[in-house]
Amino acid sequence: MDSTQLALLALLAGMLVGVSFALLIALALRARDRALAHDSSHLPDGLRAVLEGMEDPAAVVDASATVVAASGAAELFGMQEGAVLPSQALRALVRTARASERPATETLRLERDASIARTRLVTARAYPVTPRLVLLVVRDITERERVEEMRRDFVTNTSHELKTPVGAIMLLSEAIESAADDPEQVRTFAGRLHAEAQRLSRLTGRIMHLSRLQAADDLAEVRDVSIDQIVASAVEAHETQADAAGVELVRGGDRGLYVRGDAQILGEAVGNLIANAIAYSPAGSRVGVGVRGTDGVVEIAVTDRGIGIAESEQQRVFERFYRADQARSRQTGGTGLGLAIVKHAAHRHGGDVRLWSQPGQGSTFTIRLPRASGPDTDALRGDERPGKKKSRIKPSRATAAVPNGEPR
Repeated sequence: MDSTQLALLALLAGMLVGVSFALLIALALRARDRALAHDSSHLPDGLRAVLEGMEDPAAVVDASATVVAASGAAELFGMQEGAVLPSQALRALVRTARASERPATETLRLERDASIARTRLVTARAYPVTPRLVLLVVRDITERERVEEMRRDFVTNTSHELKTPVGAIMLLSEAIESAADDPEQVRTFAGRLHAEAQRLSRLTGRIMHLSRLQAADDLAEVRDVSIDQIVASAVEAHETQADAAGVELVRGGDRGLYVRGDAQILGEAVGNLIANAIAYSPAGSRVGVGVRGTDGVVEIAVTDRGIGIAESEQQRVFERFYRADQARSRQTGGTGLGLAIVKHAAHRHGGDVRLWSQPGQGSTFTIRLPRASGPDTDALRGDERPGKKKSRIKPSRATAAVPNGEPR
């Protein structure tokens, strides 16, 4: 073998050694990159920008359950950068997604913001981003579930309530047909049929009214509403009912107060409270309607000296179709919707309704509404100016603010 061939063999061997060495270096670098990627908490490009644009609470979490990056809304559930996930359930979900290398979803109840101190129903979904990082997205579904539950309850309760008068009407119509030869029986059954038809009409009317209150975004007609006119109209509309029950209606408190809202809705709300108070008051007693203006709020309180409401019932009295006294409601033909309408009417006007009650002593329902300036009070007559009171009702009981509660 001459020198030329030896030189070529040496060159070829050198090239093979060089290529092998380069391959070893490349493989080593690739293994290092894989190890770095597995152990790195570096965010992929663009992920932080995505988090900043998200409205839902979201966070990127590393293997130690520490938040590496988070959206603005994530703080509502205590997910802050540099802090460990506060929820054990969320930490378990992140571990599941990392171990399986697949997205994982769970429906959970989480504490939302210590200042609010409320448990929220959420759906949490964890997406593996890198071997070390997991993207966690939380969606609050509390309101959606609440609305859905209200819808189911409303349909169930309405169907149940409608069955009673509809069934009675069907039975009475059959009874009239079978008693066609007995005029006296026909008149009796016809009277009962008319009463059940009226009950059905009241029930469907109130269901529709309550549905409108809950469904509409804005009040149909908003203007300065005189509380004097609202109370006077409500009292006048229920004088016949009060006379028939042997109950005296009295009105007292401040005059010349105004609120912004819908006069028809407010009038029905006050009327419902008066009708309830009369229905649950014994003969010979009084029902007082008191008005007070204080600290930018107008309070309309309706007080009775009736049977009262047990404390265990007070948390439910504003629920639709709930009746604290079933026997009395059947006797008076109550629909169980009056106080629900009162509550929603107050809420739609930016106010609330409160209840004070003691069994055997009576009840006071107080509607509280934001006060409006109204027309120029200097133009009012002397007996309509704020502060002018009548002595027929004690403002200390009828117009005092009372704790939150619920009716019958």
